[in-house]
Amino acid sequence: MAPPSRSGSSRHRPGFHAVVLAIGFVMGGFLTAFSRRFLPTGPVKEFFTTGVTPTLGPLKIDLVILSLQLGPIALDVSLLSLLGVVVAYLIARSLF
Repeated sequence: MAPPSRSGSSRHRPGFHAVVLAIGFVMGGFLTAFSRRFLPTGPVKEFFTTGVTPTLGPLKIDLVILSLQLGPIALDVSLLSLLGVVVAYLIARSLF
């Protein structure tokens, strides 16, 4: 008896999902930047371009011989960036 076929997005590896997520956030970032620049001031612009920006850092590591500082690292999440993730997922799902 043949094993049941796996359907849906679970057949892809986690790396595939990470790449789709990254591409989606980049697409959404472009949409957000474009909208912030070209949409007229008003409630529509505020609704689509207002984002939450969590930050991490700065992180300083001092090892006598080597000193390293990272940060701050921030991620700007807006409605358009989430829309970019959804669009990237739908495109990837239809292609693969």
